[in-house]
Formats: sequence, C-alpha cells, structure tokens
Amino acid sequence: MSTSKIVIVAGPTASGKTSFAIDLARQFDGEIIGADSMQIYRSMDIGTAKPTPAEQAVVPHHMIDVVDPDADFDAAAYAAMAAERVRQVIARGHTAFVVGGTGFYIKALMYGLFDDGPSDSAVRQRLKAQVAADGNAALYRQLAGIDPVTARRIHPNDTYRLVRAMEIYTVSGQPPSIVQQRHGFRKPRFRALSIGLSWPRPILYDRINRRVDVMMDQGFMDEVRRLLASGYARTLKSMQSLGYRHLTAVVEDAVPLVEAVRTLKRDHRRYAKRQLTWFGADPQVRWLEPGQRQQAGEWIQGFLGATMGDTPADGSSGIVTADRR
Repeated sequence: MSTSKIVIVAGPTASGKTSFAIDLARQFDGEIIGADSMQIYRSMDIGTAKPTPAEQAVVPHHMIDVVDPDADFDAAAYAAMAAERVRQVIARGHTAFVVGGTGFYIKALMYGLFDDGPSDSAVRQRLKAQVAADGNAALYRQLAGIDPVTARRIHPNDTYRLVRAMEIYTVSGQPPSIVQQRHGFRKPRFRALSIGLSWPRPILYDRINRRVDVMMDQGFMDEVRRLLASGYARTLKSMQSLGYRHLTAVVEDAVPLVEAVRTLKRDHRRYAKRQLTWFGADPQVRWLEPGQRQQAGEWIQGFLGATMGDTPADGSSGIVTADRR
C-alpha cells in the first residue's frame, strides 16, 4: 500500500462539491483532480456543470477537458491518467484532492480495475446484437433480475458497462457483484480520507431542479446544437449521457423542450439516488453537509498530520465517522 495520502470529496450531483473542495484546497495547499466521467470532455461545459474558468483559476485543476467527445475513454484510462496526476501533485509537495461524483472512477483510481475473469468475444458480440435488436432496456431488466446490486450501479443507457456485466455473468456463471466482492479491492494505491457531501433528500432534489433551470438559462440548448453541428453523433457515448441525450431529442424534434426539461430533472434526481447508493455502501466515507467545512478542515488536518502508525492498515483514515445522510 502506498504511503501517499489523498483527500476524496465525493457525493451526488448538485451537492456543492466544487466550491467545498476549492475552499479546502486553498486551505491545505491543494490541487484538484476531477473524478467526473463527463467533465473529461472538451466542449461539454454547461451540461456537465464543469468548474468555471474563474473557479479553476483559484486552485489548479486536473482531469478536466482532457479528451474530445468522440474519444474512446473509460475507467481504465481515467485511473491511469489520474493516478499520474496525483503523483505529480504529491511530488510538488501539494495535497491532492480527488473531487467528483463518478464512484466507479474513484474506485478505479484507488484500487485499479478488478480482474473479472475470462472474456468471450463471441458472447460480447451476441449481447451487442441483442442490444441492437431489442434496446438497452431488455438487457438491463435481465441484469437486474440476475444481479440487482450491479444493476443499481449502471445506468440503463450505459451500453458498454451493461454488456460487460452480462458478459461477466455469462462467461463466469456468477453475478458481477460477487466477482467484484471476491476481488475485494484490497490493495489501495493511496491512503485516503473520503468525505461525502449530501443534503436532506428534499433539499438535494430542489437543488437539482434549480441546477437544471440554471443550465438552460446558461445556454445548454445551444451547447448541444454546437456539438451536433461540429459532427459529434448522437450515438456517441458522451452524447448519450445525462442531459445531452435529452436535448438532442429536442433538436431532432422528437420531444418538446418542456418535456425534455421535465425528464432531465427527473433523471438527474434518479442519478443522485444511484450516487448516494454507491457512496453509501462505502464504510470509509465520512458524511457532511457542505456548510460543515470547519469539521472537514479538522478531519483533513488530523489526517494529513497523522503518522503511519495513526492510520489503520486497511487504508481508512481512522477518523470517527459522522452520521450518514
């Protein structure tokens, strides 16, 4: 296990991670490594709630605007690139803050991707053909019946992860969640203090609804039109993501704008629920509301000042866990 320490700030969409992390990074001479599967894409700014240029100027940011929307980029690529950025930050004598809501990216950074057993290209092609013929929903229902734990972690429109999960099950005969459990994610690359941000559910949902309204006021619709006009196809993984697929349907006159905004708010709320489920399953996450920055600062100070003997061998921070939200 590495002796290098990092601070993770995670939580659902619209929970206030950006401003929270920037304030703490300024306090602890930090640099921010983004952990968002959409903020990696250039030209996708409004719909991803990307930190503004002014916010990025306050403290150095990494893993934002690293690839174009048509790039082939996944958790493995993120983990390799982000790990190198973390090491560079630490080598400069600064504190690395890993900040974002994509739990799978954070886990890949910390532990690497698990060895999920043999793959089978014939099985994979058959599953892809099934998706092409019947759509994602049918395969997603099949996965949910086999492995509801994994299904809750995968968006129904994430074709790659959906097909991969079913390939693992078909080849190994075991649900992917059991295969992951056997891997155990027992060898962390870094020693981490994980802080989770959340609000009481009604407040969080109201914040999400208001965020979507702000995105629309900022020109999200025009951003989607520019991307399509630049030749980025609606079938791209990036363009099938939350928000972009909703507004692409409006551009193509398939859905009225009012209906698209309504379903976008609903799907953002559902996404937040899945994020809370993911992070809530991690016993090392210490939960706070964004206003509790003094408490977070005390935790970070204690964690960064701790010696090797102060931190348990399992990689947890050893700090008393706050009440879960």
